[in-house]
Amino acid sequence: MIPGLKKGVGVLLVVALTGCAGAPPPKPVVVVPVTHTQLAATPAQAQVVTVAQSLLGSPYQYGGATPKGFDCSGFIFYVYQTAAGVVLPRETQGLSQIGRPIDVSDLKPADIVYFKIDRSLSLHAGIYLGDGQFIHAPSSDGQVNIQSLATDYWKARYMGARRVLWRSGL
Repeated sequence: MIPGLKKGVGVLLVVALTGCAGAPPPKPVVVVPVTHTQLAATPAQAQVVTVAQSLLGSPYQYGGATPKGFDCSGFIFYVYQTAAGVVLPRETQGLSQIGRPIDVSDLKPADIVYFKIDRSLSLHAGIYLGDGQFIHAPSSDGQVNIQSLATDYWKARYMGARRVLWRSGL
């Protein structure tokens, strides 16, 4: 083994896994899910929203990517793979570069929204549902929940959105 490689891999792993470990967001405003699937343009987008909403209340788990526990990127990874058979990057940095960029005024259900949390290099991500709401797995309060993009906390940290699903065949 190359000297120092083991230590470098460990540091890289810690940096990659800290994508959702920033300062805690405000207490979640859990909204009773409405039929966001009606707002979706494609069947795959509707299915992403349906699967995401079915996971409301699932516990937060650092590094988790199953209904037993999710971090933010693990939640998105699981939802997209389960709902649409699409395998996305497992870390928030990769999620912020996949698909095509979308302006906040053009957000559609199933778009991936991402945020800069504090001064760290990490990002936080969620899935847009429609009506200004997104669903995510935050470390604070420890469960998948729905919040509004319009809250001061999320507005101040919003970095952008990406669309992975846009063809009608998906």
